[in-house]
Amino acid sequence: MNKIRVYPDNCCFNRPYDNQDKLSIKLETIAKIRIQEMIKTGDIRFHV
Repeated sequence: MNKIRVYPDNCCFNRPYDNQDKLSIKLETIAKIRIQEMIKTGDIRFHV
């Protein structure tokens, strides 16, 4: 399987610390954490 590249913006790193009452923020937080897990396992590469 080909690996994908991810180019996140800086605000995604603070998303887990934002108020999680709003659904869109909660979903972005879940996505950020999942992407971070995939970076750790090598499923995707992180580029800055």
